[in-house]
Amino acid sequence: MATIPSRDTVLCISLAGRPGTFGVRFHNHLYQQLGLDYYYKAMTTQDLPGAVAGIRALGIRGCGVSMPYKEACMALVDEIDPSAAAIDSVNTLVNCDGWLKAYNTDYLAVRQLLEQHQIDPSTAFALRGSGGMAKAVASAFRDAGFGEGVIVARNEQAGRQLADMCGYRWVAELGDLCPPMLVNVTPIGMAGGPEADQLAFPQTAIDAAERVFDVVAMPARTPLIQRAEAQGKPVITGLDVIALQALEQFVLYTGVRPTRAQVAAAVAYARAS
Repeated sequence: MATIPSRDTVLCISLAGRPGTFGVRFHNHLYQQLGLDYYYKAMTTQDLPGAVAGIRALGIRGCGVSMPYKEACMALVDEIDPSAAAIDSVNTLVNCDGWLKAYNTDYLAVRQLLEQHQIDPSTAFALRGSGGMAKAVASAFRDAGFGEGVIVARNEQAGRQLADMCGYRWVAELGDLCPPMLVNVTPIGMAGGPEADQLAFPQTAIDAAERVFDVVAMPARTPLIQRAEAQGKPVITGLDVIALQALEQFVLYTGVRPTRAQVAAAVAYARAS
């Protein structure tokens, strides 16, 4: 990143319902460390079509897309990468001279995490959520060979659709089910939200689980993660997801892949906010 942005500085942004600071600090730190004349800014909007048109018209190089815009962006771009087309959900836009291509690096990040943590695909799981991020996560589980899963969603139409798409079953509530792995893909536990202090699953299910995965990144240690950690259970956090997906976005925007040490330093810097 240039010390003082100039007319040649390349702008990248993110669009989120509740913008955070992780992406801003992560990307800008790497721009500065790698001597790239880029700048990253987090934004929100009440006019998604207008915002996407602005990306195209103003030459904004890239845009990270978060809830609640992941699915609505699909109809506003020129090309959809297979990573997004397979799950009808977008989290990254790349602008090449006015041509907008959409990707989903959330899916790629979850696949990597499942491999890194060496989780047995025979592990049964319950995934709570049915939105764009839930599609990415459920599809990653499906494509990694996880055959026994249940989608927990109060929205029956969306929940059944996701379950059918991935070959799982749908329930409105977890009830007495206690699968060995719990996956939260809802805003429950997110800082600043109406359910910031709540658990995404019943306490009995958490206590019986062997492993917990929560995609909420703000904070990384949600009430769900804290309870699992207190019991010594292995966890995957939203910070793990956001760091990997942000790295893949960075590569798409710049064409540069930082070293592991550079990425670790950027994550540490972003977390220190």
